[in-house]
Amino acid sequence: MIEAVFEDRAVKADVTSRAEAQLSQAAVFASNTSTLPITSLAASSARPAQFVGLHFFSPVHKMELVEIIVGQQTSQETLARAFDFVRQLGKTPIVVQDARGFYTSRVFSTYVMEGAQLVLEGQHPRSIEVAGLVAGMPVGPLALLDEVNLNLIARVQAQAHKDAEQAGTELPPQPGASVISRMLALKRPGKKEKQGFYDYPEGQPKRLWPELDKHFTRAPERLAQGQMVERLLFVQANESARCFAEGVVRSVADANIGSILGWGFAPFHGGTLQFINAYGLERFVARSRELAERYGARFLPAAILVDMAATGGTFDA
Repeated sequence: MIEAVFEDRAVKADVTSRAEAQLSQAAVFASNTSTLPITSLAASSARPAQFVGLHFFSPVHKMELVEIIVGQQTSQETLARAFDFVRQLGKTPIVVQDARGFYTSRVFSTYVMEGAQLVLEGQHPRSIEVAGLVAGMPVGPLALLDEVNLNLIARVQAQAHKDAEQAGTELPPQPGASVISRMLALKRPGKKEKQGFYDYPEGQPKRLWPELDKHFTRAPERLAQGQMVERLLFVQANESARCFAEGVVRSVADANIGSILGWGFAPFHGGTLQFINAYGLERFVARSRELAERYGARFLPAAILVDMAATGGTFDA
């Protein structure tokens, strides 16, 4: 059984306990969560060894990837059954370890939130969208924010802060978060409601909301397109390297395949880690430090990249 209710821990716990009461003892229960740690969701299960994460991507009938998330108590048999199930669906599975955002949602969010940050900095929305396309992404970051829906993003962020508070920790501020809050206050959550960063007139192509300028001050100087392209690519690649170093993603191949099939990271680069390989570890680390000095600590190179640059290493599949 696959549960696919929205990202609220209490709702998922209620659905899990009620659904499991109707299942055979041999059944596997899977949560289609995109961000909430599986181990914590499995706490509501009467049989956590048979609880696993299956993260499908939207639109499900088109997206090839499924992220299989292994909780602390997920058995090897459950993982094997989940893997076989995904293959029987004709989709490509990758196995990731349990952590907030897992692999794909965690890295994908850096792309869309960097787009929001560029709005906050006063860059022209059309230029931001074009930079995303020039970078090789299938859709600009603002259009993707509309597709995902800002209400969902706000719920995920709120749950993350609540979990951090309960754990006695504090999450670092997320770039572009105030843009999400402001758009929601303006009642423009996204495509579903036909009002987001874009307008969605009936029977016509979507178009950028012309009143964005009234709510986000335009910067006197525009960033060069190449700088925006760099920011959108580097922020994803750097976070992907952190995921690899933390063991969230199990292999270089899974990281690269997951980035291309999961959220469409510029396929001609061969994936996030291959992008770093091709750019060159030393050059990537040096440029990341320059970006961090100008735009913030999120661009500081992951420790694994600094070490690899010093030893001449590369990400080998």
